Amino acid sequence: MANDVEVTLEANPTSVEAHKFAAFRSAGVNRVSMGIQALNDPDLRALGRLHSAAEGLAAFDTARSVFDRVSFDLMYGRQNQSLNQWETELRQALSLDLDHVSLYQLTVEAGTAFGDRYKRGKLQGLPDDDLSADMYALTQDICLDHNMPRYEVSNHARDGSESRHNLIYWRYGDYAGIGPGAHGRLTLNGSRIATSQQRMPAFWLSGNNRETVEALSASDQATEYTMMGLRMAEGIDMDRYLRLSGREFRSDRLRELEEMKLITTAKRKIYVTDQGFSLLNGILRTLLDD
Repeated sequence: MANDVEVTLEANPTSVEAHKFAAFRSAGVNRVSMGIQALNDPDLRALGRLHSAAEGLAAFDTARSVFDRVSFDLMYGRQNQSLNQWETELRQALSLDLDHVSLYQLTVEAGTAFGDRYKRGKLQGLPDDDLSADMYALTQDICLDHNMPRYEVSNHARDGSESRHNLIYWRYGDYAGIGPGAHGRLTLNGSRIATSQQRMPAFWLSGNNRETVEALSASDQATEYTMMGLRMAEGIDMDRYLRLSGREFRSDRLRELEEMKLITTAKRKIYVTDQGFSLLNGILRTLLDD
């Protein structure tokens, strides 16, 4: 491993104990990411979280007393949440002198508990598109004021404090998925392969786990590189896309997106604009649809 290796532990506030954290630190963990999610109790209950706001902040203090680098997640666009409420909560979080924070907008996915609740009409008070866009824009402004610019759609950091673990994904590097439910992308003997592990921990531990291995086509690789790379402020390299796919992006589609001020291009790089990040899925469809 590198001399300055980054080893991140993900932790929920309910699992934080000082002696455990000290043991993790001595074992080599040097960064912690915490699932705080909200800083008020009613919203935490609505999200199904098992900790209170006070417990979350206490866990954060415990983590920071042991580790030099502690990040946490917050979720916005929650039920009945106003723009002013989100501003107050975000400023409270950033006042804790973080060097990294992940800020996710609540999305309702089919097949999840929230998706089922939404389908039954029991998920009222979600923000409309305009309020969601305002929340996203406000998030960027406040984080920039705190010298924590967006380096990825939902992630903000001080210079040099970006998550190296996640950068590997977004830059489409190689990573090994080892534990139950883990996915990986590896380059072996000149071929790019996708791996996935058995999801059930008990079955995985039994020794009967069979890793699924799938060779990725050039087209698949180019698509994955574009989808992951355009999430980042640093953009993607058109020459790398050409090497992966064997073809260029369509110039008329690039021009269309530039005219709409959703992307910019320079020196064979594509960058998503501030306006474009709110419409990233549409940008990807435009660039990747045959």
